[in-house]
Amino acid sequence: MSRRCFLIVNPTSGGYRTEKIQRVLEKLQTGGYAPELLPTGSAEDAPLFARRICAEESTPLILVAGGDGTINGVLNGLEPGRATLAVLPLGTSNVLSRELKIHSLDDAVARVLKGESRAVSVGELESCRETRRFLLMAGIGVDGAVVEGVRLSEKRRWGKGAYVLSALRHLVDWDAQDLTVKAAGKNVACHGVIVCNAAKYGGNFLLAPKADIFSPGFQVLCITGGRITYLKLAALLASGRVAESPDVKVIEATELEVAGEKAVQLDGDPCGRLPVKVRSLADFCRVIV
Repeated sequence: MSRRCFLIVNPTSGGYRTEKIQRVLEKLQTGGYAPELLPTGSAEDAPLFARRICAEESTPLILVAGGDGTINGVLNGLEPGRATLAVLPLGTSNVLSRELKIHSLDDAVARVLKGESRAVSVGELESCRETRRFLLMAGIGVDGAVVEGVRLSEKRRWGKGAYVLSALRHLVDWDAQDLTVKAAGKNVACHGVIVCNAAKYGGNFLLAPKADIFSPGFQVLCITGGRITYLKLAALLASGRVAESPDVKVIEATELEVAGEKAVQLDGDPCGRLPVKVRSLADFCRVIV
């Protein structure tokens, strides 16, 4: 008897092609699965699909064909401790697939058929407006403002280049305000914060070497300085040495509070503004590896 699984697909992802999804469906069926195809029509669909699946299945297998934003949407519809996710990379950056060392769509499907999985920890961010989960990172300050400023038309045309354009606009319209981080018994005043649940950032760049999605807790990067500092850090990002910069204070924590008035992004999508509380949720779901 074929095992039921669910394939949530974002047709607006940069790598989407109908023939790719058809090939995935055929391989799953050949491998003994009965996939249900669920294409998203808006950002709200991914969490809605995940909630519906968790209501129907006690331990569902959910395949996500899209980018990190689509995966984040699914994550925010899951019931804790029940689902297994599989990542089928189709998006702009695909940071999670790089974290898992998935090389291609075919590689991802082969891993699903093999069936090995591990429990992952996620972050949960609570603001005055809502509570949201993230798997990769929460970026606050410049990071949040750049994501908030990305224009959809530019993203469709230029892909990752849309973030560069947004960053250039932010450099011109600079926000010099500081914020305050309270974590691990410390109070730190800084200009920006990146709460890292995963090691990689923006693609295959190594940002937080000690962050690990399979272990609870965060590597929190608190950034001081102005425009020149961020330009220096952008150069260090290519060599994986941002955490070594004297302009970055690194804190290891399982929970923290951030106060101020700056923009926030989660896994590459905007998520309102400060203040927020963040905590680590151990063994929230499983991921095919």
